[in-house]
Amino acid sequence: MYDFAAQTDLPKPELYSSLARAADALVQGEPDAVANMANLAATIWQFLPDLNWAGFYRVIGDELVLGPFIGKPACIRIPMGAGVCGTAAALGSTQVVPDVHAFPGHIACDAASRSELVVPVLRNGRVIAVIDLDSPTPGRFDDEDAAGMQLIAQVAALAI
Repeated sequence: MYDFAAQTDLPKPELYSSLARAADALVQGEPDAVANMANLAATIWQFLPDLNWAGFYRVIGDELVLGPFIGKPACIRIPMGAGVCGTAAALGSTQVVPDVHAFPGHIACDAASRSELVVPVLRNGRVIAVIDLDSPTPGRFDDEDAAGMQLIAQVAALAI
């Protein structure tokens, strides 16, 4: 059993450093991508406050397909370039969206979501998945969150 002590009141750089260490420990030696994505989603959920969805979309062909997550049921398939997740995957760049209602083409899977952070998972320069975080709080995510989740994406890239 894993028992990571998530101190959600830490400054963000320390919080994400702690999350990255826990994420790395969870995936070490485990070859199954689905198991690793599931544990990473759960660990993100445990460490980061004020989320209503945390999980993965995998690149399969020319679309994103739902992977392991925590939250309400979600959209199963997202075309490349569509919504925040599809945009992050198509561009290969992190998307910080303070107000999802202002994002052109936003795909609303949970009406309670107000802000979103999507980080591409890159392997050999190619997007293989995205990590998607949603929050019911407008402006929940900032550049420190983006940088921190990029650390988690690096861990995920070696584990999925």
